[in-house]
Amino acid sequence: MADLPNCPICMMPDPLTTDDGYECATCGHEWLGAPVDDLANIRDANGNLLADGDAVTIIKDLKTDGKAGGVKAGAKIKSIRLISGDHEIDGKVDGRQLLIKAEFVKKA
Repeated sequence: MADLPNCPICMMPDPLTTDDGYECATCGHEWLGAPVDDLANIRDANGNLLADGDAVTIIKDLKTDGKAGGVKAGAKIKSIRLISGDHEIDGKVDGRQLLIKAEFVKKA
């Protein structure tokens, strides 16, 4: 069984678990569970592990909204930033700030 945290208010052990966190049976305080850090396991199209600051290359032409057109395959993104969500990579491509899915890039 996993070790449950103590209540941050009254410091009593053994809180009750809820759908999204914990509730103290003694004082009634509710708090969220520990956030899941899914940024440590983001991989590119080839299965290489990505990290903040890596350089990546686009492997497929991507369409974007607006008049500027899309992003061509082979475009390089330097110094990426990993974020949580559906589009895991934040970076600048041709002077535009874009969010890109990791499945469309390879580590450079």
